[in-house]
Amino acid sequence: MIETLKNIDTQLLLFFNHLNIPLLDFIFYWISEKWIWVPFYVFLAWLVIRKYKQNSIWIFIFVAAAIAASDQIASGLIKENVKRLRPCHEPSIMNEIHIVMGYCGGPYGFISSHATNTFTLAAFLIRLIPDSFRGFVSMMWIWAAVVSFSRIYLGVHYPGDVIVAIILGLLIGKIFANVCFKVMDKKSLIKSNV
Repeated sequence: MIETLKNIDTQLLLFFNHLNIPLLDFIFYWISEKWIWVPFYVFLAWLVIRKYKQNSIWIFIFVAAAIAASDQIASGLIKENVKRLRPCHEPSIMNEIHIVMGYCGGPYGFISSHATNTFTLAAFLIRLIPDSFRGFVSMMWIWAAVVSFSRIYLGVHYPGDVIVAIILGLLIGKIFANVCFKVMDKKSLIKSNV
């Protein structure tokens, strides 16, 4: 059973990685870069401030804590203990992987920190500012999904690495959002949301 799942994981990875379309190489390489999203994060911060005003500080504290927890659990705890090689470092398939712009990343890939972090942020903000504007929820899910898929396309994560990371990210985002709501004074939340 485990070998069958590993084989499916590898075949799916190779299918998406072998699409090998120059335009997609460029797009997914940059989608995977965290600094390209700074304007998007500024926009999200603006939405938080607009909705929560003086309570925004609590949101920012909990977002920072959620992302820190997400990243440490994914990279520091899971990757370093599971030690599953990234596809681009796996000797049995590394020569089959289409490497984009020489990017491969560190040796271990289970689980995807990109997927964990983006889904943590998406789940957190969807819980706290779901009605910011029409399409906000869809935008957040699409953003997190595209960033996560880019990791498979680039050959740096197996689909299984990303799927488990998504589940973990959703869980972390929801937990931190719920704790954030409990910490903030509900009356001031209601007042600032009017």
